[in-house]
Amino acid sequence: MSLFLFLILAALVLGIIGFAVHGLFYLLIIGAVVLLADLVYAAVRFRRGGRRHRLTR
Repeated sequence: MSLFLFLILAALVLGIIGFAVHGLFYLLIIGAVVLLADLVYAAVRFRRGGRRHRLTR
């Protein structure tokens, strides 16, 4: 969960810097790509979350 939150924060920071600073539009694009990758990661992780198998002795 902490990786998910860190990637959301990184995407927001990159997006804000890319939008605010003239000439760094590529940071906005990188932030959007990181955000999309993070959402896909979260969807896959939360979809498989309930299928954990427990080891029995």
